[in-house]
Amino acid sequence: MMKFMSVKSVGKERVPWSTRALHTCRGIRRNWGLYLLLLPALVLLFCFNYLPMYGVQIAFKDFTPSNGIEGSPWVGFANFQTFFNSFQSKNLIWNTITLSLYSLIAGFPFPIFLALMMNQIRVKRFKQTLQVVTYLPHFISTVVMVGIMLILLSPSNGIYGNLAHALGIQSPPNIMGQAGAFQHIYVWSDVWQHAGWDSIIYIAALAAIDPTLYEAATVDGASKFQRLIYIDLPFLIPTAVILLIMRAGNIMNLGFEKVYLMQNPLNTSISEVISTYVYKIGMISNQYSLSAAVNLFNTIINFVLLVLVNGVSKKLGDTSLW
Repeated sequence: MMKFMSVKSVGKERVPWSTRALHTCRGIRRNWGLYLLLLPALVLLFCFNYLPMYGVQIAFKDFTPSNGIEGSPWVGFANFQTFFNSFQSKNLIWNTITLSLYSLIAGFPFPIFLALMMNQIRVKRFKQTLQVVTYLPHFISTVVMVGIMLILLSPSNGIYGNLAHALGIQSPPNIMGQAGAFQHIYVWSDVWQHAGWDSIIYIAALAAIDPTLYEAATVDGASKFQRLIYIDLPFLIPTAVILLIMRAGNIMNLGFEKVYLMQNPLNTSISEVISTYVYKIGMISNQYSLSAAVNLFNTIINFVLLVLVNGVSKKLGDTSLW
């Protein structure tokens, strides 16, 4: 017993930092070609993601372009107080959270269902055709996508308007101008556009399943539904959890372009979110410090959510980003 305990304790002994550093250096020296290929990506990441962080200090300053970053006076948290004391802050945060959660709840399961469905198709040509059809909408630009929705849902000459006129409705309501319809149009058009593309990673995970598992399940009398529940889904769960963590860490970031293009004076009470507000006060009203403060607040919330969801996932299922 004593011998077993001593071996166990030795197995748990921490490796000195110098030894780990030596092993790391040897690994880099052995695979220097691979690290050389990684270098351009690291340089781009540093130049375009980390160097601009120097400018985050304008969130704590009264920044003006004439004075520059260094010459602008410090104001502390005054810009954050201005935002939280404004009449728009609560509505902006609420609109952002509700639209993000709606997009997550409605859009996250669809790629999983689509991947499971495609995995059951045995006719190769039909499967490939279906994949192409579902992937193509992803490549439609946001501007074109919103333009298509405006044309289709036009109450005067769109499909919606023509159908309403055919049914005897002379003055159909303008759906794009209704605040209550904004979130539904935004979310479900997004699901239609990106569900096929987002299913690729799940299809790849299903392709990695050992075919002998299906054969053994068939021999044991398992139906297609049982094979889906007991073989396919367990293999997808780790991938789904990782993607869910990443989505949760990005929950306060909405696609600015689509929201902004779908906005109009009739739906602003629902469609105004943090990203559009930052653009308007920063680029249109030239309140650079206030826009930086609001965006910094948004980033901090995303980071906190990412850490929390990652920690919960790690405790519950040992699946996490780090």
